[in-house]
Parts: sequence; structure tokens; C-alpha cells
Amino acid sequence: MIVAELEIFHSRPIAPTRRVALGQRNLPVDPAPGAGGLLLAGIVAEMAPVVAPELREHLYLLLEDLAAGKRIPQPRVRHRFQQDTVGLLRSSHRLVAYEAGLTFEFEGERGLPVQHALCALYAAGQLPELVRGVVFDALREALVWGQPVDERFISSIMGGRTSSLADLRAWNDPVSWALETLGLEPGFNRRTVLKRYRVLLRDAHPDHGAEEQEAAARIAELGQARDILL
Repeated sequence: MIVAELEIFHSRPIAPTRRVALGQRNLPVDPAPGAGGLLLAGIVAEMAPVVAPELREHLYLLLEDLAAGKRIPQPRVRHRFQQDTVGLLRSSHRLVAYEAGLTFEFEGERGLPVQHALCALYAAGQLPELVRGVVFDALREALVWGQPVDERFISSIMGGRTSSLADLRAWNDPVSWALETLGLEPGFNRRTVLKRYRVLLRDAHPDHGAEEQEAAARIAELGQARDILL
């Protein structure tokens, strides 16, 4: 049984003018993120790993503008979002319920991955205001998921975890992110990394005035950066 569905229209991958549009939608979101929000997140998570890193960051910036309800000038992320579907190819994505549980059915072969991700974001931006916050939290996580879109993904999305632009940058270019996080320059060595890590770790500790929740996030971030460089 189909529990959520998104129909999208997009220009051909080789077309000189890049365009996307939304078609029919069945996106239930009660209670949020609902089957509809889960499907939109699944589309983004499925497509994001094969989108160029710089475009992934532009997708994130568009996500934040849509979440804030801003007017979106066109084009964005190298594509024009429009109402007219004439001359565009059609693709559909579905969330299907079987006896064993939920599964995604993606139809992304005829378009560029970024086109499908874009349409998922624009569809989220047209959801009722009361549920958009929860759905966009799911989309933030989806953009940095980088793993199979399976039962673990569904469980994580429905559990309400969120991610940030820093998470995306860490995924796009982990070494550059780690250097920036630790305040280091290229040409570092193991001793330099460990020394810098210890200094920043001490500064991030709650005993030095940081709030406990913020301190825990900062300490985890520093540990991740250290591990990347070592």
C-alpha cells in the first residue's frame, strides 16, 4: 500500500535550461514528520551522496531559507523552480507499507540527483506551517546521512535527530573541516594535533563556563576532528 507519494517534473540532464516543478503529492504529516515528511527525507538522503559537494551546501542553504519561509528568488542551486510542467520529464517517489514494514521506491534514473533533492525541499516548503519545522529537521539529517536509506534511516528520522551545516561540511571535506575546527593549518603533525586538541578540550569543559549541553556537543566535535587528522 502506498502511504506517501511525490510526483516531480524535471528537465533532461543534458538540457541547457535546468528546470524543476512539482506534480501530484500525497504527503501526510500527522503526526509530524509523518509518512510524507519521511518520504521527502528519504528522497534527499538517497540523492545527496551523488550530488556534488558544493551543490550539497547550496541545498542546505536553500533548506534554511525555505524553513524560514523566505521568498526564494530563481534560479536556485542552478535550477529554476516553476509551475509549468510542459516539456519536462516525470518521475515519482513512493513510501510503501508492506507486512514487514516500510520501504522506499525511488524513481530517479531519468533526472539528475540534485533535481530530485530540490523537488523534495520545495515540496517541504509548501507543507502547513505547523509541521514544517519537524519536517525540515528530518531533511537536515537526511542531507548528511550518507548511508543506505533503510530501516535504520527510518528509525533515525522518526526519532527526531537533527543535523547542522557543520555536519554537512564535515561530510563534504572532512580534513578541511577538522583543520578549521581545531584552528590548524595544513602541514600539521600528530604532536600539533594532540596539543591543540587538549587546549581546546580544556576551554570547552563546563568548569570553564560553558553550558553543559553546549560543552558536550563541542567536546564531541573536537574529538571527531582529532580522529580525522590522526
